[in-house]
Amino acid sequence: MNAPPATVAELDRRVSECRACPRLVAWREQVAREKRAAYRDWTYWGRPVPGFGPADARMLVVGLAPAAHGANRTGRMFTGDRSGDVLYAAMHAVGLGSQPTAVQRGDGLELHGVRITAPVHCAPPANKPTPSERDTCRTWLERELDLLSPTVRSVMVLGGFGWQALLPVLAGAGWEIPRPRPVFGHGVHVTLEPARDDRAPLHLHGCYHVSQQNTFTGRLTPSMVEQVLADTARSAGLRGQ
Repeated sequence: MNAPPATVAELDRRVSECRACPRLVAWREQVAREKRAAYRDWTYWGRPVPGFGPADARMLVVGLAPAAHGANRTGRMFTGDRSGDVLYAAMHAVGLGSQPTAVQRGDGLELHGVRITAPVHCAPPANKPTPSERDTCRTWLERELDLLSPTVRSVMVLGGFGWQALLPVLAGAGWEIPRPRPVFGHGVHVTLEPARDDRAPLHLHGCYHVSQQNTFTGRLTPSMVEQVLADTARSAGLRGQ
């Protein structure tokens, strides 16, 4: 059995090579072959999408899974779709990103003190991973949190799926989950106490997912995203404005 990745860079490499879920492998590769007409000249990534951001991040943003024609195309979390447009513009507005847009890898975007990841690293059909696929991918998120544990102090979770997927991971990674278990909601803030001596308290913040279903209907506005980002950044000791 392979040893766990020893660094975030090694983790990212190994994530991008994963073929553990047959349905997701088939779907991501089918999308990469067939493409969308608007992107017919693109060479799609068509693989699992690793996290994005510094290996010593104090803040983590947890989404759901890559979009078929977004991150599955560009190879970078939340890059190349309208959900990412909203998220990265808000991150730039509160001082967490170097620019307000995310078009492709190598476009110059840098994140300041924050890393973006997901509980599922492959694009799923209809944006809906199965519980089995979520659980299979869980080992990557567990290792990512373990590697980030010396520095990470806060997590912003986008949506209920990410919230439910993350809580058992945090419990296994050395933080106490209150009883009753915290319920997801926009603007919810929960402080998790460490269950191990090598862990610090972790601030968990909830935000509606930046999906088109939420942003197009006005359920989630840019100012709402900016507010939770800023709150999460302050919990991490970052300068979020």
